[in-house]
Amino acid sequence: MLNPIEGEIFCIDKPLRMTSFAAVKKVRAVLRTHLGTRQVKVGHAGTLDPLATGVLLLCTGHATKRIDELQAGVKEYIADLRLGATTPSYDLETEVDETYEWHHIDRALIDRVLHEQFTGSIEQVPPSFSACKIDGKPAYKLARKGQEVEIRPKTLVIDEIEVLHCGLPDEPTLQIRVVCSKGTYIRALARDIGVALGSGAHLTALRRTRVGDITVDQCLTLEGLVEKLDSETYVSPEQAAAERLERERQENRERAARQKAERAARKQEKKCEVPPKRTSQIK
Repeated sequence: MLNPIEGEIFCIDKPLRMTSFAAVKKVRAVLRTHLGTRQVKVGHAGTLDPLATGVLLLCTGHATKRIDELQAGVKEYIADLRLGATTPSYDLETEVDETYEWHHIDRALIDRVLHEQFTGSIEQVPPSFSACKIDGKPAYKLARKGQEVEIRPKTLVIDEIEVLHCGLPDEPTLQIRVVCSKGTYIRALARDIGVALGSGAHLTALRRTRVGDITVDQCLTLEGLVEKLDSETYVSPEQAAAERLERERQENRERAARQKAERAARKQEKKCEVPPKRTSQIK
C-alpha cells in the first residue's frame, strides 16, 4: 500500500517541454483524487528545464523534508551543443542572436579546453533565464521583459566531462557527458565552452541521466507513474495520521527511557567519584 501522506518518493523520466512544476501538479492531482483530500504535499528534488528530459524525483508528504538531501546528490547529464552560435537563453528557448566562426575548432582543442578549464572546481555565472532570485524575483521573469540581469558567479564542481560525439569538421555539433555538483547549469556550461573555444555555443538537447544513485533506467514515464497510481491501494489520511501519532508516542517513550538511563548512569558516576569520608581513629 502506498502512503503518500507519510511520504513516498517517485522517480520519473520527465517528458520534453513539460515544466517540473507541471509534473508535480499532475501527480498531486492524481493523489488528491485517490486519497479524497486536498492536503497532499508534493514537491520535486531539483528543477529540470522544460526543454530537458530525464530523472526528476518527486517527493510526497513528510518525504518532502528529504528534498534538500536528495537534490544535493551528484548529477549526470548528456548534453548536445551547437557551436558557432549563441542564444540569449543559452538553449533553444530563444532564437539565435549571434553567429561565430567555428572552423578553427578541432577535437584536440575541445579535449584540451574541457580538461584544463572545465574539470574540478570552477566558477559559473548562472543564466539570466533561470530561477535565480534578483531582489526576490526570478531572474527569468526580468530577462523575458528585456531587463538587464546581473547574477553573481557560483563555485561548483565538475567531476567528469567527456566527449561522446563530435560532428567536426563537417558539422559544428558536440555531445558531452557531464557529472557535476548541485547548482550546475548545463546551459551556462555550453555558453562557457563556446567562449573557451574562441567561438559561441548553445544547448540543443539535454537529458539528466542520474541524480545521486537514481539512474534514468530506474524511472517511470509520467504516464506510467499515473497508471501505477491508479492501480494502487492507499493508506487513508486518517490511518496515516493515527500510525504517525502512535509512532511518535513510541519514539517519545523510547527517548524518555534513554534519558532516564543516562541520568541514572551519570548519577552513579558522580557517586563513584565522591571520596569516602575519613573516620577518626581511637587511640
